[in-house]
Amino acid sequence: MAEANHLIKETSPYLLQHAHNPVDWYPWNREALDKAVAEDKPILVSIGYSACHWCHVMERESFEDAGVAEIMNRDFVNIKIDREERPDLDHIYMDALQAMTGSGGWPLNIFLTPDRKPFYGGTYFPPRPVHNRPSWKDVLKGVSQAYRERRAEVEAQAIQMIDHLENANHIGIGADLLKNLKGKKLVEKSQLREMRDALMQTADKTWGGFGYAPKFPQTFMVRFLMIYDFLFGDKEGLNHAILTLKKMMRGGIYDHIGGGFARYSTDTEWLVPHFEKMTYDNALISIAIADAYKVTGEQDFADVLDETLHFMTSEMMSEEFGFYAALDADSEGVEGKYYVWTRAEFDSVVGEDSALLAKYFDITEAGNWENENIPFKKQADDAFASKHAISKEELKQKVATARARLLTERQKRVVPGLDDKCLLGWNALMNVALTNAFAATGNRKWLDTAEKNMAFIFERFRNQATGEWYHTFKKGQAKYPAFLDDLAYLIYAMIRLSEVNGNTELLKDAEELTSKVFEDFADSESPLFYYTGRNQSDVVLRKKDWYDGSVPSGNAIMSDNFLRLGKLMDRQEWVEKSEQMLISLHEMILRYPSSFGFWAGLLLEHFAGTMEILILGEQSKVASERLLKTFIPNRIFQFSNAPEMGNPLHDGKPTAKETYLYLCRDYSCLKPVTDPEEFLQLVEKEKLT
Repeated sequence: MAEANHLIKETSPYLLQHAHNPVDWYPWNREALDKAVAEDKPILVSIGYSACHWCHVMERESFEDAGVAEIMNRDFVNIKIDREERPDLDHIYMDALQAMTGSGGWPLNIFLTPDRKPFYGGTYFPPRPVHNRPSWKDVLKGVSQAYRERRAEVEAQAIQMIDHLENANHIGIGADLLKNLKGKKLVEKSQLREMRDALMQTADKTWGGFGYAPKFPQTFMVRFLMIYDFLFGDKEGLNHAILTLKKMMRGGIYDHIGGGFARYSTDTEWLVPHFEKMTYDNALISIAIADAYKVTGEQDFADVLDETLHFMTSEMMSEEFGFYAALDADSEGVEGKYYVWTRAEFDSVVGEDSALLAKYFDITEAGNWENENIPFKKQADDAFASKHAISKEELKQKVATARARLLTERQKRVVPGLDDKCLLGWNALMNVALTNAFAATGNRKWLDTAEKNMAFIFERFRNQATGEWYHTFKKGQAKYPAFLDDLAYLIYAMIRLSEVNGNTELLKDAEELTSKVFEDFADSESPLFYYTGRNQSDVVLRKKDWYDGSVPSGNAIMSDNFLRLGKLMDRQEWVEKSEQMLISLHEMILRYPSSFGFWAGLLLEHFAGTMEILILGEQSKVASERLLKTFIPNRIFQFSNAPEMGNPLHDGKPTAKETYLYLCRDYSCLKPVTDPEEFLQLVEKEKLT
């Protein structure tokens, strides 16, 4: 093993994987940046993450090679970055790479001038030239030669790239123009229909989802279709949303043995996943499945929700109730090896029911993937039970027994690597997933876990002395200032947790944190927020992110937060801020709804209006749990034993032993009712303003 390099003191599992490479890797820090300036060397920044398959491949092929390391150490200052620890740097340099080449991915290898400006880059490079792709050695030699011999050209290209990235920050409508649009109607119903139609044009009507391989969960688009149906009645759109979730739940992207979802599917049928399991994916999918259970009442959704959260809490959660980041795709250097079965292995483990359950899980002698089998349900349980003349209950019991045996056997294998750092934003998303699971199912285990996870967040990600928040935590150490996403997701989680446990102190904390977002992330020339805080000095520029990608845009979540907190705390200026953010981007949202899925759902709510639901009385919690089981997306929600002084939604409401349910808009309420079922009838009538 090579002598340790400068990564040896890091906490990121990804960085530690490279700590004994012969490459003299540095983390992104002042020492490395100053070294590049002092020695007048270009910087090689290599960005990846622990669950990245091709990152591991390039490490084995190139970064562990002494000859390659000699070139890198001689000609460059080499910096390794965990994209999950430093998403700000990843965003900047990925945008640069996409501008240079038209594509991106990981590992991201990008070359910078000593003052951190990008001038050349790529993703995976092989050890030898192949398919018109140069070898990594050729790239290193070419870049080094260009930097020495064509320095002025390199620097001009780097300055031009930074100018391009700066200009890209100015998308949307600026603050000055917004003044002229005050009172403007955000969107017409016909435009909402056009967005819905655009999404449905890409819908895969057979296998669910949108578009074709590779196929991602795209839960924001699923959510949009569910909200659209709630408001306007659209069974075709709703059915596609439900079909998408069902096909994912039956597919190989779902781990039928251990629970939890993989990152995405490499095919249209959801059979072959990219096997890495990410916390944020499982959070977002769980939120969508809980909503689907609220809409349909179908037990399959509750079962998969329970299995997924059981996986997350048993395999991906620390003793402190913090959620880890990810599980690798690989084990023993082979992608998916931990998860697949031969027919002989399956039969020997399952035993007497193996013939039946091999059909249930699509396990064959030939295999359904690379001569082995990924468990995959081709049929719904009802259809399978009917076809094989067995009751659904008996089938369910046989499957449960087989799953337990297969899981026990699988746990004897080499487990994929665990990235055991905790990220603030991803923990907040998991908190929302737990909250929504409790709301949908009434399972108090998930509420208890959500409350303990929120306590972990406040204890471990916040500096108790200064009140500052951090992005990542591991082994007692919190690092890196929190980014916009972190704080936006946390506010979002606090609002939703307060809805189900009645803790209004969470709303006060959310209000305080929202003020901090204004202070640290606002742009005086735009209603949109920067990704990095105002005091973060080690980035070459402050970016804004607005697209909804694998996680929702921090700006989109803040727009949602402003809307809800503005109404809950009587801060009309925050409601207006939410509208300004939507107005700023609404032309792009309308044109590209698949890239602005969460934003699109917000446009639906701004068109329909926000229902204000308040439950007061001794049985308010019982009544609240009945309503929380119902899918009501465009609302704020509070329950309490008695009115709270100074709360605008509570003002004028009498204290009474009997429980009353109020439906309001702009604090003007219909006559209260005492029966939750009668209240839901009012909701049905009042969906639109």
